[in-house]
Amino acid sequence: MERSNLPLPPLTKSFAADIKVRMLLLRCCFFRAQLPLLPNLSCAALPSSRDSSTAFSVVDVTGHNFLYHSLKCRNGHTLCSTCKSRVHNRCPTCRQELGDIRCLALEKVAESLELPCKYSTLGCPEIFPYYSKLKHEARCNFRPYNCPYAGSECLVVGDIPFLVAHLRDDHKVDMHTGCTFNHRYVKSNPREVENATWMLTVFYCFGQYFCLHFEAFQLGIAPVYMAFLRFMGDENEARNFSYSLEVGGNGRKLTWEGTPRSIRDGHRKVRDSHDGLIIQRNMALFFSGGDRKELKLRVTGRIWKEQPNPDSGVCAQSL
Repeated sequence: MERSNLPLPPLTKSFAADIKVRMLLLRCCFFRAQLPLLPNLSCAALPSSRDSSTAFSVVDVTGHNFLYHSLKCRNGHTLCSTCKSRVHNRCPTCRQELGDIRCLALEKVAESLELPCKYSTLGCPEIFPYYSKLKHEARCNFRPYNCPYAGSECLVVGDIPFLVAHLRDDHKVDMHTGCTFNHRYVKSNPREVENATWMLTVFYCFGQYFCLHFEAFQLGIAPVYMAFLRFMGDENEARNFSYSLEVGGNGRKLTWEGTPRSIRDGHRKVRDSHDGLIIQRNMALFFSGGDRKELKLRVTGRIWKEQPNPDSGVCAQSL
């Protein structure tokens, strides 16, 4: 047979990373850390460039972070700790009962790998060593947002455009465009606050979405009403805006001014921190006028963007 004179491919950085991963996996097998979850370690399973990942992504092949933490049965078969309960504590290969024996060889492999953030499909470009990756993902700015609807334990998550459509179509939330608001809240029996009567309105201004909450709840033994604003985005963006709320009647008024909280903070967390306009029920009934048997509150307010003043280094209002 003639010897081929075809030139060898250049040793690229990604190719070297592939070789490194294969050597790590072979070393792992030497310690009898079998890989039943990885039946086909073909080149297709390995990254072709650093744009996607520097090293072998276990998540891409199995769909699970099985290296955190990797367990093994008495016969040496490996399984991730997450899947342990899904197989009813039985090894899926030999059916032996699984204990809590950690596979340190695979965990050493994990320490040597660099993996993309699991939110890379949502735009996160970051790549981390495995255990740093988990910490990053818990606070990644590209992670989905929880639905800000407070009337039920809604489990929907998504990006801001998706959640806006979800609030409008599924929760039938009122949508308004503009940076000022004027709402009237009427309740025939103001003494009923046990079930936290509330309302939610979404405003679009400065190219962003804001959630205005107004609700009644029990603060200790005192029934109160509270209004506050949440920003549909991250906290660092929320700091660019301010808002004011005002409620009054009979020649009296209460005013609140502050920074909207991000919807990263749950509705209950914001409410329980009292970060908003709080009105005692007796004061609310006084504002309502009449015989105090019906609540009639008018809540007004506005949102503005803080603009940095280059001369003084402080922020000025952009009306």
